[in-house]
Amino acid sequence: MSMSSPMSPPEHFLDHARLSIANQVSLSLGISVQAALDGVDFGKKGCDLTIAVPRFRLKEKPVTLVQKLVSEFQADDYVESVDGDGIFVHYRCHTTNLIRSSLDTIFKLSQPTETHPHGSYGTNESGKGRKVVIEFSSPNIAKPFHAGHLRSTIIGTFLSNLFEANGWQVVRLNYLGDWGKQFGLLAVGYQRYGSEAELAKNAIMHLFKVYVDINKEVKEEQKDSAEKLKRGKKEENLNNLHSATDEEAKALFRKMEQGDEEFLALWRRFRALSIKAYEQVYERLNVHFDVYSGESQVSAEGIAGVMRTLKEKGLLTTKTRKESQQYHGYQSNAVDEVDASSAEVDEAAEDEEPALAVDLTEWKLGKPVVEKADGATIYIVRDIAGALQRYEDYAFDKMIYVVGDQQDLHVAQFFKILSLMDAPFVDRLEHVNFGKVHGMSTRNGEVKFLEEILDTTKDAMLAQMMKNEEKVREINDPSYYSDQVGMTCVKIQDMQAKRIHAYDFDLQRMTSFEGDTGAYLQYAHVRLSSIPRKAAPALVLRNDPSLINTSLLTESKARELVFLLASYPDVVKTAMKNYEPSTIVSYCFRLSHVISSAWETLNVIGQDEEIAQARLYLFTCARFVLAGGMRLLSLTPIDRM
Repeated sequence: MSMSSPMSPPEHFLDHARLSIANQVSLSLGISVQAALDGVDFGKKGCDLTIAVPRFRLKEKPVTLVQKLVSEFQADDYVESVDGDGIFVHYRCHTTNLIRSSLDTIFKLSQPTETHPHGSYGTNESGKGRKVVIEFSSPNIAKPFHAGHLRSTIIGTFLSNLFEANGWQVVRLNYLGDWGKQFGLLAVGYQRYGSEAELAKNAIMHLFKVYVDINKEVKEEQKDSAEKLKRGKKEENLNNLHSATDEEAKALFRKMEQGDEEFLALWRRFRALSIKAYEQVYERLNVHFDVYSGESQVSAEGIAGVMRTLKEKGLLTTKTRKESQQYHGYQSNAVDEVDASSAEVDEAAEDEEPALAVDLTEWKLGKPVVEKADGATIYIVRDIAGALQRYEDYAFDKMIYVVGDQQDLHVAQFFKILSLMDAPFVDRLEHVNFGKVHGMSTRNGEVKFLEEILDTTKDAMLAQMMKNEEKVREINDPSYYSDQVGMTCVKIQDMQAKRIHAYDFDLQRMTSFEGDTGAYLQYAHVRLSSIPRKAAPALVLRNDPSLINTSLLTESKARELVFLLASYPDVVKTAMKNYEPSTIVSYCFRLSHVISSAWETLNVIGQDEEIAQARLYLFTCARFVLAGGMRLLSLTPIDRM
């Protein structure tokens, strides 16, 4: 993969090396410098930079062109040698200058500044002046934050950090599931089962219990209705079961929509309590948001405007109950199984009269309902109106929806409808999807709450740490450190593979110190952090790096480590192209492995002063870069464990 960008000014040593190669290739082959630059890739092990000559599509035979490039090569301050290998040309960077320049750049750019409290190495300004809105996490209010929302939260936070690292202005938006008939159901449930005392103790868990209890009532009433219909042999009505509680909830929600202040006050209270509880979980996860939005925040005028535009453009058609029953598309916040009984897609199917829909069968996207027979609009219209509203509010250059692949159809549908409505920003919308997590439910099928999972991993890591009582005594707050390692384990397991791949949640595997796990990554950082502590007071890194003789770093392992550290800015740019957290995770593990193998040949303690200073400088820079990669992944690097 080419690491170049269109003629951007060189910032780091490898940028200069690539440009040096591109200038020579341009002269030798008679192609533009940009074309040559696009052809410079990272080489395989043992080679720094490589060009595959056939990619230039020139008339001469590739082998002849390779010979020409090798014979005309001239060494300079950035590239010291060249080697022809069939159709490839391999270039080796100037070792002494690579080490000196790269370490000095890393050290300088890793110092805290007002705009970059952890330093700016690895960042760039390619997105300067552009704004992105990233919607992620999006739990349903009045319910505990559970494992089903974990991937969206982790991936969305990574993307937010990544865009900021590439110079973009980022708006982190949490689109809460905070409106719909389920709140009518919750209000009815609170009237019957609510307790102010329990609400004060643990608002979210109490509201969730109330919601589960009222749902049981609805199901029992529907079950009774089904039995009555069966006794009356009215099989055709079994898809439209009666529940007095459900009807009461619908009526109550209609009152909310009409502005009933009593029930709206209750809803606002539940929403505020939910956000407060979520913020505690987010803080623990090292996650934050700029905006807490939600379905309730989409204006009635905006929704009416969408329906008006659909009508004016002749996009509306009808959809019968029979068609609706055959539709198995998206369910809003579908990860909440307890919502399934009241999902709007089912409500649309209950109506005897045809609903209004948009026919997208030409694009193999089905026929999504936009308005029920009773005139009520559903979630897809709120998504469309919400997108229009956000463009008006933020004038974004890009908007990303971080939503699981179970909702691929729904997202494609509302993107297509926006396109048919001639929305001016539709080409700026992106859906970043991901696979499902298996094994995050209890044995009886109940969903696990995220705090339970985090507590379990924290306890597992604390138990591991307590095995070494001497080291534990050196830690001021073992509980904090074990929590950070536990969260690292959860996040790394999630981000280790490609986003689209589903994976099995494996507590035992993720908390192991063996293999590529979060615990191993934190251990690598802890070990780097321990070097200056162990070396002091006999050895302290000099304040002025120019006084450190980096030419003493002659070992091949030192060069390998420096080259890897120098490549980090390119890895960040690659992740920006593929939106894959695994790109950064893989880099961090590779870096940790090289650091681990370097311990054997690059001892710091007990060495000559000048050699020790050079090696301490190298490992200090390695710590800066590893910490930077970990923070990009929303991890908190720790210095003891």
